[in-house]
Amino acid sequence: MTTNADEPQPRPRRRAPAGAAVLRQDVTEAIRAAVFEELAAAGYARMSIEGIARRAGVGKTAVYRRWRSKLHLVLDLLSAIAVQGLPAPDTGSLEGDLRLLYEVTSRALRHPVASQILPDLQAEAARNPDIAEALQKALREGQDSVARGIVAAAQARGELRPGADHALALDLISGPLYWRSVVIRSPKLPKEYLAALTRATTEALKAL
Repeated sequence: MTTNADEPQPRPRRRAPAGAAVLRQDVTEAIRAAVFEELAAAGYARMSIEGIARRAGVGKTAVYRRWRSKLHLVLDLLSAIAVQGLPAPDTGSLEGDLRLLYEVTSRALRHPVASQILPDLQAEAARNPDIAEALQKALREGQDSVARGIVAAAQARGELRPGADHALALDLISGPLYWRSVVIRSPKLPKEYLAALTRATTEALKAL
């Protein structure tokens, strides 16, 4: 059989380089979800790569391809949380924005997984500077961008005076709910707590 040299010839199929690992996104997300479950069930100190892999339905190698250790895994998750942050409320009023923020934050903090993970990581942060730094960044940066947006919008509407102390505003906006939900871990918020907190915070911000 002869072939015409001018006719296009089929290209040989290229093979992936030996040892190259293609990291599937669905596997990565399954591992991240498993980390939250393992943290909630076992705590950071007793959490293991084996347990994470088992929950994710993958081998340990799949975890180690992505993270060198459980510390790096948790630090990566905390960094991702900081980047994602909370949705910025836009109700048209300072009081409405604060109430919506508190409702969303309260639900998030009282989620069974979050309510187990945050206190455990805070305790671990006292012993591990890397976790302390990452946890502070995740919590503060996520809240800071939302708080700044709420204050800026209120200033633009004339509800707050220009030049308000943003650091103090962040403390006033975020502090009380974190104190009650995460630090003292109140089992249940009183019925009118969020409404009362919204009113009090609104007045406090106007006084800045």
